Amino acid sequence: MTFEEKFSLYTKMINDGLNNEFKEKDCLQKVVYDAMAYSITAGGKRLRPVLSLAVCDMLGGCIEEALRFGIAVECIHTYSLIHDDLPCMDNDDLRRGMPTCHKKFGEANALLAGDGLLTFAFEYLADFSAYKNVKPETVLRAVFELSKAAGCDGMIGGQVVDLECEGKTDVDEKTLNYLHQRKTGALIRVSALLGALTADADENETKAVTEFAEKLGLAFQIQDDILDCEGDESVLGKPIGSDAENEKTTYVTLLGIETAREKASALTSEAVMALDVFGDKGNFLKELAQRLMGRKS
Repeated sequence: MTFEEKFSLYTKMINDGLNNEFKEKDCLQKVVYDAMAYSITAGGKRLRPVLSLAVCDMLGGCIEEALRFGIAVECIHTYSLIHDDLPCMDNDDLRRGMPTCHKKFGEANALLAGDGLLTFAFEYLADFSAYKNVKPETVLRAVFELSKAAGCDGMIGGQVVDLECEGKTDVDEKTLNYLHQRKTGALIRVSALLGALTADADENETKAVTEFAEKLGLAFQIQDDILDCEGDESVLGKPIGSDAENEKTTYVTLLGIETAREKASALTSEAVMALDVFGDKGNFLKELAQRLMGRKS
């Protein structure tokens, strides 16, 4: 199977799963379900659930079982985007080429839609009856790891540090790495880890996979910073220049665009090398990392 065929297989499984879970509902609180569905079915790269499926596949696990883990991560990722776009945060009008959730449904409903997706992620993940071969203790470990990655020592913590750094001129690279290892990197790392858990990976396999994901997450963020400076808004699907508008220190403002590119390239190479222990089985993930370096959105 070519890279494109495998990527299409994974994304079709993910999108079909999301569309099945987020069907239109007829109830008094319909608006919050509509807002949740609007945001989570709006497209996107599906990078995080793809990582869950691809890691599980590489390690010989059942990707249908990993799909449930991946969808839970995507729910949390989408909730974070809804909240990031709110007026009290980045105050953005566009996401994935469409009006942001609060522009479409109002600020209060967008806030509640994000809360709804966060809560649903754990309801969905912890439904023991939905698994055929995944052990209950593996599901419990997945709930723990995802909670940790999404919380104050993970994504939320990174977001707080990001807000604290706005407008400051003394943010150094160590601080920048710290916040992005959490704000962006934590969910990318846990996506790969959940794929390894589903496949019942051993300690060495899990270590290699998480090292890959950690390097990939930081490279991904640096490329985001570059695109915010020189990307095409019509391709990117969101406004460019928002980091400068919010007075944020980025890898580009700190290092310069060429050094930022070199850092992203070096991290990508390190991520790819971490998968050498898997031989040809790691080729899809290696190519995914390399393609993410050249992405335009």
